[in-house]
Amino acid sequence: MNRRLLTVLLLAFVIAGGCALLVYRVVGNRMVAAKPMATNKVVAASTNLQIGTVISAADLTTVAFAGTPPKDAILNPKDAIGRGVISAIYQGEPIVDNRLAPKGSGGGLAATIPQGMRACAVRVDEVVGVAGFVTPGMRVDVLVSGNPPGENPAQGTVTKTILQNIQVLSAGTDIQKDAEGKPKQVQVVNLLVTPEQAQELSLAANQYKIQLVLRNPLDTKIAEVRSTATGALFANAGDPAPMHRGGIRRIAARPKPYAIVISNGTSITTEKFPTLEAKQ
Repeated sequence: MNRRLLTVLLLAFVIAGGCALLVYRVVGNRMVAAKPMATNKVVAASTNLQIGTVISAADLTTVAFAGTPPKDAILNPKDAIGRGVISAIYQGEPIVDNRLAPKGSGGGLAATIPQGMRACAVRVDEVVGVAGFVTPGMRVDVLVSGNPPGENPAQGTVTKTILQNIQVLSAGTDIQKDAEGKPKQVQVVNLLVTPEQAQELSLAANQYKIQLVLRNPLDTKIAEVRSTATGALFANAGDPAPMHRGGIRRIAARPKPYAIVISNGTSITTEKFPTLEAKQ
């Protein structure tokens, strides 16, 4: 074999071996540096858990969670058993502490009431109230109508907004939304209020007529609403108000012209002159 060809082949083998060794070392270092990510076992729901459910051992399972587990995640099933669900948890979802009621509070409606708040039942009219149009989680304003003590009886019934942006805890006996979000006819609605608001609702319910009005859940602004009296609705009922494009316009009375009496001997004449307003 030609010595020159042999030299070229030998040099090619040396270069190839050097490249292979270099690649092996680079890949090996990266594999050593890339340590397997640690996993943690967290407690998760084995089935869908609705609001008010008291968790049992059969409702729980454990799943491996790569990396840092969620904040306040429950790692021991004993910390979740016997506690009520205050926010819906879905199958396979890790259970966190703030989605469960405190220990010993049980389940149902009571478990969904935050500390410092109260659930106040309000009877609603099936025709004029929001009965049949409200579901748990919605937001409402509370209106009260009646004759305030000490006011002028001539003004009639007065309606006032006493509470705004109040959360509905339950409609009838339901504390969670229907699967299709369909409302149903109810006579009692439980509202989430402060103790002071609960006193106002109780007093209003015993003395006057209460009505609830729905509002957009994203609209959290508290509006300044003035009271409305029956007398104010008909304050201008006797005034003529002909219809005009763009609304109602009153026709102003035409000003009377000036009159001057001219006496010329036995002849008496009267001259009328228009006012400046009439000319304009």
